Amino acid sequence: MAPDSGISGRLDISEVVRMGETMSLADRVIDALLLEMPPVLRWAGAVAKRLRYFDIALEGKSSGSSNTDALTLADLTLQELIVAALRDGNPVFRECRIEAEEETGDLAAFPSESPITLALDPIDGTKTFRDRTGDGYCVMLHARTKEEMLASLVFLPEMGPHGTWVQVARDEVRCGADDPRRTAHDVLSSLPPIDPATRGDSSKIYLIGFQSADPQRAKEVTGLGLEGVAPDDMPGSIYPLLATGAFGGSLIHSPNIYDFPVSAQIARAFGGEAVWVHNGERVNFHEMWMDDRADMLRLPGIVACAVNPETRAKLAHLAKDWNPERYPSN
Repeated sequence: MAPDSGISGRLDISEVVRMGETMSLADRVIDALLLEMPPVLRWAGAVAKRLRYFDIALEGKSSGSSNTDALTLADLTLQELIVAALRDGNPVFRECRIEAEEETGDLAAFPSESPITLALDPIDGTKTFRDRTGDGYCVMLHARTKEEMLASLVFLPEMGPHGTWVQVARDEVRCGADDPRRTAHDVLSSLPPIDPATRGDSSKIYLIGFQSADPQRAKEVTGLGLEGVAPDDMPGSIYPLLATGAFGGSLIHSPNIYDFPVSAQIARAFGGEAVWVHNGERVNFHEMWMDDRADMLRLPGIVACAVNPETRAKLAHLAKDWNPERYPSN
């Protein structure tokens, strides 16, 4: 009998081999990221804390949103550090393509094509960082394929006495305080995974990306019996809030691909999901667009992300007819 060609719906042998290679690479990337990158994010956080004392704001983005357009010397410095650590660390990192929010660092050291992407946001919450208005900024790194999130690391340098960690990998979410007297890897390894059964179910929903309409959209979410929270009203970073159950999810217009995927991975680890509101389909990373105003890659349309399926359905139904264009012409 001739080998199956794959037309019948089965995978041919070359596809099986290719999938096996990707899975093996994924496991190697996850292991390397969790072992080698926590100290790097800790060092980057220390640099950010020090630079925050100085006037380091830069010009360069003009999307019209103060949250998006905030840029500092710290963003560029931290990205340089993290990209260099990825380049000089475990060789498996150089088998991955890289997507970084800024343009600094030796990005050319990484291939333009790979089944796995490393994405980093050197400072998420730059407006908070720049304006010194709270502790809700963080250093972020994640690994993903076009379909799945693999691993996420988030370090919040000023949340708590010594900073706070969020780690997501292999359907486990860990969140807790850092301890600089121990290695970063040991700290994360000692944090117990959050139990989905005891996490709780918050009605608070983070709204962002609707430009000047963020507060109005938050009110509309509140009208559903939930509690919409606009960016200026956020008590901190969404990642530890979502991980611990203090927030139930988010509703985001055209989320960027450097930070939002971490929220999606947190939700999925607890049995939740991130979907496009216009069709209810599970978010993937096949299609993106370059936001030239903000100089960053984004997913198209509006995304509802929540652990509770009823909450997610309410958000998707509310927003399904909202304008999918981030910058409408009229």
